[in-house]
Amino acid sequence: MTDAALSFVHRFEPATRQDAPPLLLLHGTGGDENDLIPLGDMISPGSALLSPRGKVLEGGMPRFFRRLREGVFDEDDLRARAAELAGFIAQARAAYGLAAPIAVGFSNGANIAAALLLTQPGVLAAAVLMRAMVPLANPPAADLAGNRVLLLSGALDPIVPEENAARLAGQLRAAGADLDHRVLPAGHGLSQADLTLARQWIEAPARSAA
Repeated sequence: MTDAALSFVHRFEPATRQDAPPLLLLHGTGGDENDLIPLGDMISPGSALLSPRGKVLEGGMPRFFRRLREGVFDEDDLRARAAELAGFIAQARAAYGLAAPIAVGFSNGANIAAALLLTQPGVLAAAVLMRAMVPLANPPAADLAGNRVLLLSGALDPIVPEENAARLAGQLRAAGADLDHRVLPAGHGLSQADLTLARQWIEAPARSAA
């Protein structure tokens, strides 16, 4: 269903499996609330899917926060947008009866998810960050102990330098996240390996608990 009643235009798909964790789907630049629904279905069948549309427009393309140019973020706007998104997540959890979600973000969506982890700890249960880069040069001290994070980088990514992805991994580890960082033989676009790794990683806690 698509519902604009909460603070973000978004799409919500109810769970069809009680043991499947809810996913927060965060699209890349130019995407919308429909973009990652098929990906969510593939990597966690049966999960409740919550997919908001970014409120910032860049040349008519939705994003989750402003940037000054490619790779250079407006960090004040990013912090404010992360807080706004955290408020929406709380609204949606109450409206739909959801547990804390696993964020699954691609590109711009992965960057706002990383910012949520670092500035709004406790909002997300875990995160899959696909082609993320450092969101904040000097993030606040965050306690991410107990938060699982899967960071999927592309070795041939022309937008996210290898050094930048490694720096983000360092920030997350320093905050105490249980981080799995994989560098794939891919560019900025997603590959089948991304989907396979994401699905295996999301399923892993369920297998270990069984």
